[in-house]
Amino acid sequence: MELLRLMGKWGLSVVWEMGHMFIFLVNALYTAFRPPFKIKLLLRQIRFFGNKSLLVILLTGAFTGMVLALQLFHILRKFGSVGLLGPGIALSLIRELGPVLCALMITGRAGSALTAEIGMMRISEQIDALTAMALNPVRYLIVPNIVAAIIVFPLLTCIYDVIGIYGGYLVGVKILGISSGTYYSLMKGYLDIKDVLIGLYKSISFGIIVSWVCCYKGFYTGYGAVGVSKSTTEAVVMSSILILVWDYSLGSFFI
Repeated sequence: MELLRLMGKWGLSVVWEMGHMFIFLVNALYTAFRPPFKIKLLLRQIRFFGNKSLLVILLTGAFTGMVLALQLFHILRKFGSVGLLGPGIALSLIRELGPVLCALMITGRAGSALTAEIGMMRISEQIDALTAMALNPVRYLIVPNIVAAIIVFPLLTCIYDVIGIYGGYLVGVKILGISSGTYYSLMKGYLDIKDVLIGLYKSISFGIIVSWVCCYKGFYTGYGAVGVSKSTTEAVVMSSILILVWDYSLGSFFI
């Protein structure tokens, strides 16, 4: 009986937190469409998500494409279809790996920093000060991050895809000896606008998930350094899991 009680208590706490997180997101999205709009804060957070994550995106995108080219080449060679290396890399990056890996990299780089920043504002009572001055902390702290993530994630995903395709070109053409014309020309026949849109839809939804979870965990962090550390870890882990779960859900929907 004690085990059942503990399991029920844990289940109720999970349901409560999920409902609280959903209300938090709805409140933030509702506030985002109400003036006044904080353009300067939005531009600051766009730089925070985009500029500071760009180097990580470039490096991981290049090496992802290179690894894909190396592995796909040996697989396709067994079936006599080496010419499909270019379309295989492009489809893998644009539909799946680009949005997912890009979101995971931004989560580790910018999402953790965002949670820690808002968490430090919570424990230093800066958020309480905004409330005491009759200012909505959601408008100043949460909305700019969510809107900035919606804008930046698709842009960084596009950069990731392009760099990954070029990284695959370096390995496939310059090292493995595939014709450059074959590498690029077949992409036109196997890629269509639907593949690109699927990648964009995923990246936008991942931007909402990462900014939402990281802002929530920072906004309701526990007090002290231990509370900030715990919230940051929980934000990164939960964001990563939700990204993978939502990727499968969207993939099964768009298949």
